[in-house]
Amino acid sequence: MVDGDEPAGGVMNDVSKESAETAVDEVRRLILQRIHSGVLQPGQRLGSERDLALELGVSRSTLRHALSALEQAGVVRRVPGRGGGTFVSHPKIERDLSSVAGLPAYLRRQGFTAGTRVISAAMAAADEATVASLDLKPGALVLDIVRVRLADGVPISLEEVRLPAERFPGLLELPLGGSLYELLEEHYSVTPAEVTERIEVVLAGPDEAAILDIAPGSALLSITRTARTADGEPFEFSHDLFRADRTSILVRTQGKASASESARRNGHAIELQRDAGP
Repeated sequence: MVDGDEPAGGVMNDVSKESAETAVDEVRRLILQRIHSGVLQPGQRLGSERDLALELGVSRSTLRHALSALEQAGVVRRVPGRGGGTFVSHPKIERDLSSVAGLPAYLRRQGFTAGTRVISAAMAAADEATVASLDLKPGALVLDIVRVRLADGVPISLEEVRLPAERFPGLLELPLGGSLYELLEEHYSVTPAEVTERIEVVLAGPDEAAILDIAPGSALLSITRTARTADGEPFEFSHDLFRADRTSILVRTQGKASASESARRNGHAIELQRDAGP
């Protein structure tokens, strides 16, 4: 069979532009149905284009158009080269910036099994950025913890957390595989009341790519975070690198009317602030 020709006895006929578009939509719906029904699982390879086209009774050209639409929608991912192919995408983790919680809590809420690999945990001298963010004296010691976060066993983020060593003695002797916020609350009575996060898109270098099981140059969401207690004292300065193909960002913004109503109910005004651009 010549590539682009319709297989004999095919259930779809894409000889005209209109029928071709109909065929592409039908193939897309069939693949989506298999994914939603569980016939195709996250991470599973769909099979070769030739076999899949024969199975569905369409041309490889029609199949490619359908797969391209599914890839743009984030339903599948296509990996070039030997050993590549088309794979069912894993569901994305929703990172809610409107609430303060540790990543394991976010994962549990969304039905994922949270996991952690501790890469390193040590005491070190704070660099300039950490000194400024945590309001420390130059040369002050911090606890530097580097971990890989997992969702259903798949790496989704690489994080480095820095905490004032003087404030959290003995922390490195505690189990660091879960939520640090829960540890800080249980052992030191410290909870985050205000968090500032800055987000940008960066490209994965060779080391990050190897750790997160992605290709070098893949997009990452870089999140720099400073957390403060209710009295405004900073206690956490961290940097997270999230896989962009596995993460979506959610932000809830309260409008003027809602803010006024909330203030009336609670008896105090709520001021919403936004950093001004350059």
